[in-house]
Amino acid sequence: MTQTVTANSNPARAAAPGGPVTGAMTGPMPGPLNGAASGPSMAEGPGGASDGAAVQAAREAVERLASLLAEDLSAVDRLIHERMDSTVGLIPNLAGYLIAAGGKRLRPMLTLAVARMFGGGGENALKLAAAVEFIHSATLLHDDVVDRSGLRRGRRTANHVWGDKASILVGDFLFARSFNLMVETGSVSVLDVLAKASSVIAEGEVMQLAAANDASVTRERYMSIIGAKTAALFAASARAGALAAGQAGAAERAMEGYGRDLGLAFQLVDDALDYGGRTATLGKNVGDDFREGKVTLPVIHAREAAGTPEEQAFWQRVMSDPSSQTEGDLPRAQALMMRTRAIEATLAAARDHCEAARSRLVHAPDNAWRHALAALVDFVVLRAA
Repeated sequence: MTQTVTANSNPARAAAPGGPVTGAMTGPMPGPLNGAASGPSMAEGPGGASDGAAVQAAREAVERLASLLAEDLSAVDRLIHERMDSTVGLIPNLAGYLIAAGGKRLRPMLTLAVARMFGGGGENALKLAAAVEFIHSATLLHDDVVDRSGLRRGRRTANHVWGDKASILVGDFLFARSFNLMVETGSVSVLDVLAKASSVIAEGEVMQLAAANDASVTRERYMSIIGAKTAALFAASARAGALAAGQAGAAERAMEGYGRDLGLAFQLVDDALDYGGRTATLGKNVGDDFREGKVTLPVIHAREAAGTPEEQAFWQRVMSDPSSQTEGDLPRAQALMMRTRAIEATLAAARDHCEAARSRLVHAPDNAWRHALAALVDFVVLRAA
């Protein structure tokens, strides 16, 4: 599956019960990107004046989307808990721990909202929404092992509680469960879309692993990585919703494009937040990407704009050999990003992809669901405001 993307701007269930999916969007909304770069923030207009009303409106619109989907999301929640059950107790315990941590559930919301927008819905849409959440959860379990992450959604990662082997195997179980659900829809087209997406996600993870601690990663290579590891599932989630509603052709392709651009924007905002957001917003520690030597778009921009050989040597050292990092290296990286406006450039690229996503909606019916999906675009980019 070829993906073309651009950066544009050069322990038990009783102890950790599964929380309802319907509450996924009702917790505290993300806070601002603090001091990451000078100049207008994501919420600011051309004159640089903060437009707090726009930020609040975007957040309220996403909450309305969750409200519109409340009945569907409750059904998906029940399906998730039913299908993650197993006579092997460790499986529901570990899976329930991750799912109880919450998250925005953007991917299943995409599937459901797109299906509803085209007049669809029903049992198959619910099964596909649960399937994409299982795929996403499986990738999170595997990612945390590979990245040696200690925090996920504001709590200790499952591999830190149960160990790496258990996390990998339960992730495999969730992948298998997702395919059970796909097959039950009886749609070969849907099975094809989500199976290919799963392969692309795995390729993206391997691409990222191969690029680890490579300070010379280019913009093009990085965008290919996030196009595979993040955007592919957003794209497949939206496309699956269209297929569940009986759509094909231009509408199906438009929804795939909408999801892909939304996913790219989502990842780019996360990249920016890693250097200037809040732990509560990210659900992980600020600076985790830096400490892992993970080259993201803010790093690439700051490296390319380095004014001196000494600055170039700094980026080479901290990215290629994270073990050499000292206490003052993260603040220095943040200062260099501020000077080179690397965060602003990353957020500008995110805005471009958001606008591209919004433009895809012209192929959809003009109804409340379409307006809610347009507002979702605003939410993704305004998480950094």
